[in-house]
Formats: sequence, C-alpha cells, structure tokens
Amino acid sequence: MKKKVVLAFSGGLDTSFCCIHLAQDRNLEVHSVIVNTGGFSVDELKEIEERAYALGVTSHAAVDETENYYNSCIKYLVFGNVLKNATYPLSVSAERVSQATAIANYVKKIGADYVAHGSTGAGNDQVRFDMIFNIMIPGVEIITPIRDLKLSREAEIEYLNNHGVEYSAEKAKYSINKGIWGTSVGGKETLTSHDTLPEDAWPTQVTETAERKLTLEFKNGELVGIDGENMPSIQAIQKLQEIAQPYGIGRDIHVGDTIIGIKGRVGFEAAAPIIIIKAHHTLEKHTLTKWQLSWKDQLSAFYGNWLHEGQFHDPIMRNIEAFLQDTQKTVSGKVFVQLNPYRFQVIGIESKHDLMSSKFGSYGEMNNAWTGEDVKGFSKIFGNQVMIYHKVNSDAQTPQTSKGGDLNADNHE
Repeated sequence: MKKKVVLAFSGGLDTSFCCIHLAQDRNLEVHSVIVNTGGFSVDELKEIEERAYALGVTSHAAVDETENYYNSCIKYLVFGNVLKNATYPLSVSAERVSQATAIANYVKKIGADYVAHGSTGAGNDQVRFDMIFNIMIPGVEIITPIRDLKLSREAEIEYLNNHGVEYSAEKAKYSINKGIWGTSVGGKETLTSHDTLPEDAWPTQVTETAERKLTLEFKNGELVGIDGENMPSIQAIQKLQEIAQPYGIGRDIHVGDTIIGIKGRVGFEAAAPIIIIKAHHTLEKHTLTKWQLSWKDQLSAFYGNWLHEGQFHDPIMRNIEAFLQDTQKTVSGKVFVQLNPYRFQVIGIESKHDLMSSKFGSYGEMNNAWTGEDVKGFSKIFGNQVMIYHKVNSDAQTPQTSKGGDLNADNHE
C-alpha cells in the first residue's frame, strides 16, 4: 500500500513537477491541496483542480482560508500599519503563514505520512513552510523536491515535457502569486539589482486615468465601507482593489533580507493594502495619543518582522495582537482619498474621536485649555532637569582658581 503525501499545490511550474515526481519517482499517493487566501475565482480554482488530476494526483482539495486569514492576520497588519522596510505590505509572507498552517491541519485531517512543498533553496518560503510544519505536525516528514534536487526552471520544464505535460518557457517567464492582500511578481528582472518589471509583466494593466475621490469608512480600525456603502471588511478590501488597481497604484519592488541571510527582490501590486494602511494611519494620527502611536510603531515593527520570518505561532504575537486590538477603540471615522494614475493622496479625515477638536481651540492660532502664564511655568518645569544637567556639567568643566593663585601657574617651591 502506497504512503500518502499531501502536496501544497498552486498549479504552477514547481508544484506541477512535484506532482509527477512524487507519484512516479517516489511511488507515493499524492493528495494535492490548494489554500485560497482570497486570490482565486471559482473558475480559476476549477482549472487548478483539473490540472491536478491531469497530473495524476489521487485527490485534490481547495481550502478557503480567506476569512480566517483576515481575522487572524490581515486586520493586525492594518492595526499596526505594517509595511516591511516602509514599502512592502507582507502580501506573500503573511499569506504563506496562513497557507502553511491550513496545510498542516489538512495533513492531520487525512492522516498523511508526508507533506511536500515546491519551495526552492534560495528564498523565505522554504523556512516558513518547514518551520510551521515542524511546529504543527512534528512527526510528519517534509519532502522538498525542487530544493533537494537543485532544479532550474528549464530542467523542470524539460522533465514535464518528457512526461507528456506541455509547459512552455514563456508560460514560466514570471512567477505570480495572488491573494487578498496583494499580488507578487517574480521574474528575471527581480533577480537583478537594477532592472524593473516591464509593463506587461504586471497582472493588472493600467486602464483608469480619470481622477476619482473615495470615502473610506473605518470602525475600530477595520475598513467597513466605501462611498457610503457598508460591507464586511473582506468584501471592502476586494472592492477597493477592483477600483484602485487599474490606476496602477500600489506597484513597487521590495528589496529585503531573506531569513537565510541573502538579499532578495520581488515585485508586487497591492493597491488596496497600501491605500488602507495609509488611510488608517492618517486616521490614527488624529485619534490616538502620541504615546499610543509611539508604542504602536515599535511593537508593529517587531510584529511585521516576526510574521515575515514565519514566526506567527510564537505566543508573543498573540500578546502584541491584544495590544493592537485595544488601541483601535477610537479609530473610527471617514478618510477621504483621491486616486490618480500611479498615485493616490489622503485628503483628510472626519471622526468624532478627532483630537484636533475645535472645542480646545484653533491649531496654530489660539487655545481654550490654558493661558500664556500656564505655558511659561510649564516650559520651565518641563525643561528643568535638562537645564540642571547643562548647568552642572558646564560648571564642572570651568577651570577653578584658589586663594593660592592661578592653578595654571608654574610651582617653583
């Protein structure tokens, strides 16, 4: 009786190779599973299923993880305004954590002996998948054909063609990964330090050129409405993506340090995540105190980096999520955004929690909460210790004289 292996399957080149290799070269019973994190339509999932069976799998399953992905991860990336290296909204890295966790649960569900993924030996995904599998299913052996065999894409294509599967080099030219929190694009240009992706490499072409203004509604830090229409947050993200991505907004190339210590580049388009994070951060700057914002920045940077490196299951992440959730109690209101080709602008906000309330005066002109004399006294007290520091150390550095004469004079006694 053949042993079972669960293969994390996307339908791309690497996992197509894995299907045939595991079944024919390793003599295993292959059960493919794709984890949908909001990037696939019903038709696309059907096409991937048909491809899996054509490649010889014993069974195929599609696990919809979109809602859990949002509730367990994405909303905290919004609460934390997380942009890796001030650029990247963790479109793929956060998604991989959710996918690996769902695959581990599927392995337990069907009682598989092995789990396999198509990661190479050069990137972050291999660590994320391996580590989460080791945490969640420590008794299950991990198989990684692409990494272990050190295969090039050309070698994989040749292998597939030799096994009766047509796969062209043109089709494999760009590696695209699509999810609710953005789409990544990898190609020969991202393997350099100077090239950028050509226009036709981006999954969404620029078709909108007319300026458009949007009103985004947030409730306790979550996007819940667009232009007066209320909807669940997942639907709001998807709708905003449909509206903004055709403007070419949210395109960029992220340069970062991989978990294994090398530099890497990846292109991405993420109009909705970038707009949401910028709009949310603007709303927070109006509704949170400076120390809330300060501690959020520090903890959010750690949260984003630790998530990026696959450490989602570390209990410290739950601690930080609890803090981030608590900070969102007053982060409600409207944010006004203007879209133009390749760029957007946050115009302003409207919130009953706005700390720029006119009840306390006009910013930069006058105030109603204190007098000028109050400020004079406060300024003396607020800088008192620093004044003492400079006074004490200034006196200590001044040469001293004594009744016996100049300390710098020669002593002839």
